[in-house]
Order: sequence, then C-alpha cells, then structure tokens
Amino acid sequence: MYEIADRTHTALEDRLRATTAAVTVMGAGYVGLPLALALAERGYHTHAFDIDEEKIRTLNAGRSYIRDVPHSTVQESLGSGRFSATADPSVIGDSDVVFVCVPTPFTQQKQPDTSHIAAAARQIAAHLRRGHLIILRSTSYPGTTDEVVRPLLEATGMRVGQDVFLAFAPERIDPGNTQFAMEQVPVVVGGCDPTSTRLTELLFQQISPKVMTVSSPAAAEMSKLLENVFRNVNIALINQLAQLCERMGLDVWEVAEAAATKPYGFMPFKPGLVGGHCIPVDPYYLAWKAREYDFHMEFIELAARVNEEMTFYVVNRLMTALHDNGTLGRKRILVLGVAFKRDVDDARYSPALKVIDLLRRRKIDVTYHDPYIPAVKLNGDLLHSAPLNADLIRSVDCVLVLADHSCFDIDSIVADARLVFDVRNATRNVTRGREKVIKL
Repeated sequence: MYEIADRTHTALEDRLRATTAAVTVMGAGYVGLPLALALAERGYHTHAFDIDEEKIRTLNAGRSYIRDVPHSTVQESLGSGRFSATADPSVIGDSDVVFVCVPTPFTQQKQPDTSHIAAAARQIAAHLRRGHLIILRSTSYPGTTDEVVRPLLEATGMRVGQDVFLAFAPERIDPGNTQFAMEQVPVVVGGCDPTSTRLTELLFQQISPKVMTVSSPAAAEMSKLLENVFRNVNIALINQLAQLCERMGLDVWEVAEAAATKPYGFMPFKPGLVGGHCIPVDPYYLAWKAREYDFHMEFIELAARVNEEMTFYVVNRLMTALHDNGTLGRKRILVLGVAFKRDVDDARYSPALKVIDLLRRRKIDVTYHDPYIPAVKLNGDLLHSAPLNADLIRSVDCVLVLADHSCFDIDSIVADARLVFDVRNATRNVTRGREKVIKL
C-alpha cells in the first residue's frame, strides 16, 4: 500500500515540477478565476469549472465578468490552449489537481453554510482517482477540510495521504486592490499529511513569492479567520471612536490620520460600513466553531455587532441631517455606490443594501447610482442604477456616499447637491461647498 502511494505522489510531484499537471478549479468567481488564469499562465493545463453556464459561455467567448480580470487576460489564456471553461464535471477525473473555490455564506441565523463545499466534494468523489491532489481555498471554520471534505472523499474507499492528497490553502484575494496582485501575495498551506502539504507547497511555489506551511489544515483555516477577524475587530474600534468623535465635535478622519503618523505600534483603519464575502461572515464562523469547545468569543461577536449596527447609525445620522437642513415632506435620497467597497463590481453582503432597505422602510424615495452594479435585487425588487447627472443630483434632498469609486467627480457632485452625507471620506479634498458636507 505505502509503496503504491509513494509511486503515486512521486509521479504527481514530477508533473507539478514540469508544469505538465492538469488542473481543475471549481468555482470561477473572484477567487477561482484569477487562480485558474495564473496557473494557465505558468504552463498548467487548466479548466475553470462552474455550474453557471452563462459564466462559461462568457469566458469561452474571451470575455471577463470580473473587473479585476481584463478581457485580454482571458483571451491570452484561451489562445495559449492551456485554459478553458466548462460546466462538465468529468474534467475532474482527467485532472491531477482540483481546487475548490466555492462560496461559504452564512445562514440567517449566522451559522456557517458549507453546503457548497460539500457539493463540490461530492462531485470530486464521483470522479476521484488515485493520485488526485485536492486543495480547498474557500474560507471556512477550522476543521472544515477534515470534517466536511475528507469524509466525502474517503467514502469512495480511497485514503487521504495514501491514495489521494488533501490540503487547505486559504485565498487572499482583495477585490479592487491594484497594489498587490495575487502572484505577489504569500500563501499559507496546511495538508492533512506531510505528503499533501509538500505537493501543495510545490504547486504554489510556481505562482507565489513565498509559501508558508503549517502543521494542519485547521491551522491554515484558523490563520485565515484570524486575518479577517483582526480587520473586523479594528474596524469596530474605529467605528465606535467615530460615534464618540461625533458627540465630541471631533473629526474622526483627522484623528485617525494623525495617529497613523506613528511609525510603530499602530495600524490605521477607516471607519465605515463593512461588507463583502469575508469580513462580515468570518467572525460568526469562528464564534460558531468555538462553542463546540464550550468557548464563547464575546469580544469577536461584539465587534461584529458594532459593525452591523453602523448601518442603523448611518441612517439615524442621515435623518437628523435632513431634519436639521429643513427638509420637509417626502424625502428623496441618492445613494452613490452599492458595491461593498471602492472600485469593485461586487454587491455581496453590501451594507449599502441594508441602508437602502432601512430608508425605504421609512418611506423615503431612494435612487442609486453605481457604474459597476447596473442592477441589484433587494427584497424581491430589482433596482436599477440611475444615470448620474446634475439634474438628478439637484433633485434629491441628499447625496449619500456609500462607496467612493474613483470615477466619481466628487467636486461636481458636491457643487450640485443640496446636502452630502459622506460615509467614506470621499470629500476630504473638496474645497468649495464644504458647508454642505456631513462626514461620518
């Protein structure tokens, strides 16, 4: 048995070194698609697999649906013959390596939803063969690789570490970040056994400047949650400080900028609304898992609640501002940006949607503009981005800046607006009309 396993992983190791291994990336989204294209660029024959056939048609036509991935990158990879997109799961059986890059949302009760991971693992199990290397990249709670993926693979009769190999290597994609491309970011790898770790490390050495191995998949899973919970906790801190500064008549942005001049012992974070597919979700994944060990992470859950409650704080501040500005009768608000952050085309878990919902419940007429999100669903309604022009800006009682996209002409917007409530400090360099601006 062990002699066979040794020959199996040796053959795979040779193909990884020679970049002749075939790879399937399950999930062609913000994590999976850049990974698949990077692997194809390095010489691996790569399939991007997704159950969304519209995505598959778009990719095979040489177009990208992700703003951070240019059409030219897709076209070059297609032209090389090393990349293709498919909805046919049989490619899994023809591959040496299978990545799992599927969504990991939470339920309405804030509990982990690993159904997408389990579904992917079942598909892999249906096409599993000796020598497969399976790498989970989807963010989840510590134990997911061993407790969810491994049993489904081993139900086939094959054994991880002997017949097939399994590891966790968390994604570190930051949508909209042009400073750090995926190929510039170190990778953390934790395998279920030394061979799985070594094979995964070898593969990532082809596309990453540094690979750090840890003792287990759970350690790698915990490291990913630590990264995101760290950000969530510190954003909660600055959000509470923002509320205190408002009561004290201080500018939290000025205070934070001043503190950031300290060259050691301080890391700047910005106040505001928290969204996206990781930061609002991961604290609840960790807190849920901790309860299995009779451990309650009140500190982390408190930070998550502080950030969630910022949507209510923003709406209350806005209502006060409208009252103080003498706005009477039915109120009209223009929301600038419903993406969860600056310069991205992603509205998953966007706090802007919660703000719009809260405003609509108050019978306020809300229009939104976002060049990256042409339409979005909210409580069964399909909302469309309105064309941004001076007439629209002048017709509303307040412009609410929730995503400070770099394409916005903030000076002109402030000049035409009656009132601007700036949640993102987008107006920091505006000189004319500053008396119309209220900042978080």
